[in-house]
Amino acid sequence: MWTCRSSRAFVVLLAALASLPACNRGDASPAPNASAERAASDAPRAQTASVVPSEIAGPQHFIFFNLDRERIREANFLDNPAVVGAQLKYTWRELEPERDRYQLQTLVDDLAFLESHGKRLFVQLQDLSFDERLNVPEYLVNDAEFHGGANRKYSYDEERDVAEFDGWVARRWDPAVIDRLGRLFHAIGEQVDGRIEGITLAETSIGFGRSDETRPAGYSLDAYAAGIKAIMSAAGDAFPRSEVIQYANFMPGEWLPWEDKGYLRGVYQHAAEAGVGVGGPDLMPFRKGQQNHCQKLIRERSSDTVAGLAVQWGNLEEIDPATGEPVTVERLHRFAADELRLEYIFWGTQEPFYSEAILPYLGQLGA
Repeated sequence: MWTCRSSRAFVVLLAALASLPACNRGDASPAPNASAERAASDAPRAQTASVVPSEIAGPQHFIFFNLDRERIREANFLDNPAVVGAQLKYTWRELEPERDRYQLQTLVDDLAFLESHGKRLFVQLQDLSFDERLNVPEYLVNDAEFHGGANRKYSYDEERDVAEFDGWVARRWDPAVIDRLGRLFHAIGEQVDGRIEGITLAETSIGFGRSDETRPAGYSLDAYAAGIKAIMSAAGDAFPRSEVIQYANFMPGEWLPWEDKGYLRGVYQHAAEAGVGVGGPDLMPFRKGQQNHCQKLIRERSSDTVAGLAVQWGNLEEIDPATGEPVTVERLHRFAADELRLEYIFWGTQEPFYSEAILPYLGQLGA
């Protein structure tokens, strides 16, 4: 067994999770999978914006290269002084290809390269997908003690009254799976805690449709919420010197403010208690869903809870109602700094926005 530096909270949560009964009820209001990361569209025209340096304080800027980790060698990233570092995605499956055999050299090499160029690393640990790829290790799938290790998730189409396959997610509500994820956190933390800027945990928004046929065995809304909190505690224990940010955008079974069962609020409260940060995969100021969920709770967080949001695929295509035009990089930056008080922004690389708007804007900030 791995040991935690301050593991009481994690042990209590895990014990409580194990005692929860399985629930086969439908999610009253399954949270939509809100990540724009998986969206695809024709490349629109980017808008550029001028900026007056020093007028905007606030977030540190990271570039989210996703799995395209080789792009940290690009000169326009390395030479931009306003860009603090890179956010790179690593899947659980690649970091632990076999049980208790951790393959961390790629991560360590990426970190060393960034350090050699004065840049920082934010790790994004991915345990879910938005397609047929499984991001959990094979042993979790094959060993009976993990009950399959991961389950197919579904988004619900209200108009057609049908659940549509939406990728795979690790069994975050299963104590056996949570224990293995905690071991991975500690394996990574032993190597790079204090060297990496932080680690982001993949979004909480999942769904399983509204029928028993698409709902995994052992899953319930309460068990999922307890599992998310246990995972946050385990990550916080493993990274006492680096930041931990849980992407907490939506939770299944509620839709704020009309159906508030305390699940998402509970995650944010636990983050404050566990010393973990909060955030989400989309910086979208004009979306009611984001306004009523993660943005509202981020605004209300205490000053000692860090927060970061990503600007992912499609975010810069959103229409700013004040102008009737696509939102600008400057508008997102001002919103993040002035209204949400973010510590971090993770800028995606969707073109033409990345080359024509994001990098030039950040270049002016660093001038």
